[in-house]
Amino acid sequence: MNISKKIPKPRAKYQLSCGPIIFHIHEGKPHFLLVKYPTYWGFVKGLVEPGETEETTAFREAFEEVGLGDLQFIPGFREVAKMYFRDPHDSNQMIRKEAVFLLAQTWQWNIRISHEHEDFKWCTFEKALAILRVRGVKILLADANYFIEKNFDLNLGILKQRAMK
Repeated sequence: MNISKKIPKPRAKYQLSCGPIIFHIHEGKPHFLLVKYPTYWGFVKGLVEPGETEETTAFREAFEEVGLGDLQFIPGFREVAKMYFRDPHDSNQMIRKEAVFLLAQTWQWNIRISHEHEDFKWCTFEKALAILRVRGVKILLADANYFIEKNFDLNLGILKQRAMK
């Protein structure tokens, strides 16, 4: 008698996080805010709390993690990064995570990083690309830079559509 039955694997837990790709236009070029996590450079992000929209989460995380409260979210940019990894607190549990990134402009240079980060840098696209090591984060940066170059008047630091009004 064959008693071997397949034991179902536990389903992966789902997590949704959100964050802004923050930029500041200076001397006709976008400068991106990178934050240093313990093992990599990336963008501000955090888990979506119950009742929050993606934009609300991105704004809250920017305020909590880097002290920025003047963000202007840029319509038309929304990128989703998907990850699948083992829960660091339970090696038997897998996590399926989606991280939504919105594009946000700031006019501030002063940053106050939280305990979650070790450092921060304002970087041009080229410098940020050289610092970043995670392929998915590099792709997000490239997408954001392309969107800005296509849709902004970099001399004025404003969206082209708004410049025409």
